[in-house]
Amino acid sequence: MDRRADTGLPFMKMHGLGNDFVVIDARARAVEVTPALARALADRHRGVGFDQLALIRADAAADARLEFLNADGSPSAACGNATRCIARHLMEETGRDALRLATAHGVLSAERRGALTAVDMGPPGLNWRDVPLAGAMDTLELPLEGAPTATGMGNPHCTFFVDDAEAVDLAALGPRIEHDALFPERTNVQVASLAGPDRLRVRVWERGAGVTLASGSSSCAAAVAAARRGLTGPRVTVILDGGTLEIDWRAEGVRMTGPTAHVFSGTLTPAFLEALA
Repeated sequence: MDRRADTGLPFMKMHGLGNDFVVIDARARAVEVTPALARALADRHRGVGFDQLALIRADAAADARLEFLNADGSPSAACGNATRCIARHLMEETGRDALRLATAHGVLSAERRGALTAVDMGPPGLNWRDVPLAGAMDTLELPLEGAPTATGMGNPHCTFFVDDAEAVDLAALGPRIEHDALFPERTNVQVASLAGPDRLRVRVWERGAGVTLASGSSSCAAAVAAARRGLTGPRVTVILDGGTLEIDWRAEGVRMTGPTAHVFSGTLTPAFLEALA
């Protein structure tokens, strides 16, 4: 953790459909974020507040490398909406319309689409090892009540298809499934219902964060699961609590398109950082 008393630590607050992030640019200065710092920053009363924290680092093989932590301080290999937000920021910074961003899930391509930003999240993991699950099983229908579908999108996902996503007590279902023994790395949880032809209403419980207004990787996972089950085609509109994303599952990967917002920039004070030392 950088504790330069003269400067503090700059950060940006961004969101994609209300799925919000603290973003720290670590390309030009050495920054290490501990789980304790992540948890303190995530506190919406005593810190800044976020669903995920993202660090931008320099990378020799891509335009930048992204690292993600959840609000509980645990690491995450993927965060679709944060990737879109950071991609847009870097496009505005460089004047470019396309970028390649390295993540623990692989190198992801991003492009400007007018006022929207698209990111190809790569191919979904459909094998039990790629989610991962605790043992060999069919990922299309898991041996859980409701027969949900499991999908790997760099992080694990479990999608329940229900008649009415609004009627589900997600605050009760989410933590129970997140910590089920079937998921050795815990899991994100979605409840999804058909809202029309190739339209899904999706609500999200995020691993390490809780109920969230939106999630890019969860939207991709729900769209892939719906297509696999024959409920939709490969291109769908996902309606989340915070807005809509367009998801397009192609041979090369799952492309996600939607809006981004850079809300403000700030500086963490030396006193805040020293209190966590």
